[in-house]
Amino acid sequence: MTKGATTLRLPEDKLKLIRAIAGYENRSLMDIFTELTDEYIKRHRETMELLGIPNFLEECGNGLDEIKAGGGKNLVELDD
Repeated sequence: MTKGATTLRLPEDKLKLIRAIAGYENRSLMDIFTELTDEYIKRHRETMELLGIPNFLEECGNGLDEIKAGGGKNLVELDD
């Protein structure tokens, strides 16, 4: 895996807290930020997969318009 570098600008009070926690846990800031990045990606992976489906966003918009117009199906009427 290729590693890149970036500058992360944080408010000083937050940076002090993160450094204190890292010191208490005997962990590097890189390890903590890598863990936070992995968690962030995991939380958004499903959304990204759904947005990758052709016409998904358009179909959602059409469905919302249909519901607003009084159309659509209730849960009992939906196919399994």
